[in-house]
Amino acid sequence: MNTSGRLLCRRPVPAGADDLPSSLHPVLRRVYRARQVRIAAELDCTLDRLLPPTQLLGMEQAVTLLERALRAQRRILVVADFDADGATSCAVVVRALKLMGAQNVDYLVPNRFEYGYGLTPEIVTLATQKNDAQDARMPRRPGMAGSGPDLLITVDNGISSVEGVRAARGHGMQVLITDHHLPGAVLPEADAIVNPNQPGDSFPSKHLAGVGVAFYLMLALRTQLRIAGWFGADRTEPNLANLLDLVALGTVADVVPLDANNRILVAQGLARLNAGVGTPGVRALLAVAGRAPGRITATDLGFLAGPRLNAAGRLADMSLGIACLLTDDPSEAQRMAHELDTLNRERRSIEAGMQTLALAAVENLKLDAAGLPRGLCLYDESWHQGVIGLVASRIKERVHRPVIAFAPANDTELKGSARSVPGLHIRDALDNIAARQPQLLSKFGGHAMAAGLSLARDQFDAFARAFDEEVGRWLSDDDLRGRLYTDGELAAEDFSLNLAETLRAGGPWGQGFPEPLFDGCFEVLDRRIVGEKHLKLTLRALQGRSSAARGHDSRDGGGRATQGAVAEEPGAASGNSKPIGAIAFHAAETPLDWTRIRAAYRLDVNEYRGNRSLQLVLEHIELA
Repeated sequence: MNTSGRLLCRRPVPAGADDLPSSLHPVLRRVYRARQVRIAAELDCTLDRLLPPTQLLGMEQAVTLLERALRAQRRILVVADFDADGATSCAVVVRALKLMGAQNVDYLVPNRFEYGYGLTPEIVTLATQKNDAQDARMPRRPGMAGSGPDLLITVDNGISSVEGVRAARGHGMQVLITDHHLPGAVLPEADAIVNPNQPGDSFPSKHLAGVGVAFYLMLALRTQLRIAGWFGADRTEPNLANLLDLVALGTVADVVPLDANNRILVAQGLARLNAGVGTPGVRALLAVAGRAPGRITATDLGFLAGPRLNAAGRLADMSLGIACLLTDDPSEAQRMAHELDTLNRERRSIEAGMQTLALAAVENLKLDAAGLPRGLCLYDESWHQGVIGLVASRIKERVHRPVIAFAPANDTELKGSARSVPGLHIRDALDNIAARQPQLLSKFGGHAMAAGLSLARDQFDAFARAFDEEVGRWLSDDDLRGRLYTDGELAAEDFSLNLAETLRAGGPWGQGFPEPLFDGCFEVLDRRIVGEKHLKLTLRALQGRSSAARGHDSRDGGGRATQGAVAEEPGAASGNSKPIGAIAFHAAETPLDWTRIRAAYRLDVNEYRGNRSLQLVLEHIELA
């Protein structure tokens, strides 16, 4: 029995020399090399190493649009997506434009349940109503013709909005699209498009989040305005680095790969937050989750601040989240952060109920490789469409295969949220299905690992079959074995608070640059259940044993045997091993009579009543 249902695999460490600093702790050096970091420059997270905005296709046209809009004080409307990436993108653009002198800038975030995703013709109609006499946030200037904004800017959406852009242009609006999603076969006829993934774009980092694209646009605009003499005694040039905490939050929350460029953005944002100088809204979201400046990590952004911000878009209206990010009043930020925290608690309750139903459905399918389709589609009439993405993620982790969770959108349509596993590009898979059977999907879009889709209720069964067949074209039975990749074993002397601190500081860690995870065998000295769900243990590390002796899969991700397997005989507890505290979250079902375990674990710093100590966070437990 093991608690995660996964097979432990060790990341291979490439052979050959590297140019990493000689002062690096040997374990951290090994971790970096396993993540293909070989030169010291890749660890430099200073701002002067950011890729230049000029490398983004369409940036010149976009900046020209914005400069003209600023000089004429045209009405600018930012249309945002309803997730954390969209909210932070919106906050970055609105804040930056106002800092650079825009007087007529407003934002609009569609309610996902009424309007769905992206710039649709319905959203354009809504945008034209933003200048009603009752709306004082973006007043109509005397003599201004037409209805609605003069310039519409999309953030974290728009690349697939062919009809929406056409509708906006028909109302006399100029349209600037900023996005990072993969484009369809036809691009919208916007006045400018900035998206590193559009055809012909040579920008080296294809993993920018929507907020990263928005930040780059504001950097380029500031440079152009500086050259044009826009800033002076009566208009101060803004320090856009003050917005990097927003960029960090959106980047981590959107789970984009942390390539070298994204790590710079995240590291710089974290540095500001830890110095206590982030925007009031981000600081309030962290504070309500119990995180104070000084030791905030990317994990805190992804698992604490991000979900609270996302809760607004999932259950209500992301306008609350954006307002929290835009306010400069700390007390207002705290008030709204508490509202978002309440929404997040509600979201967690809804998700838990849905997950129970989904797991029951999976059990009915027989929870084994032979009884499950390769691509799993789940649907329940009671499910909430704002939470299906989270449910799909949880079930995917349980069954180790692509999962799509569906909820009713209306009487005739279902909305689905898909989550994939390595080896299957989920958006491309949906594209293939649509090409073969165009009647199945009404719309879809997304990334390699996550996507959204809509289909008619009466097409669910046909789509589920088509999805299973398509996954079978991509993934073998071996691909569907859940694997947990580790960085190998630690020596007894490496179980230290110092190394835990070193690894924490060695990040930021996240998607595509995973936090260090180790494996090894332990003697269980004590164990107890805490909080009804969690397992608290006291462990002692055992001497290393051969991978064969402990059933360890020593293959790398390509199925090749890794080199340097430990070949020592099983031994007793190491003579210099000291008891180590450990915790396994949501692992209360682990048999309490186990005296020896094999575990995959992270080194963590436990802080309690002013004391700091080493703690292992167990991600996987099995009988040794």
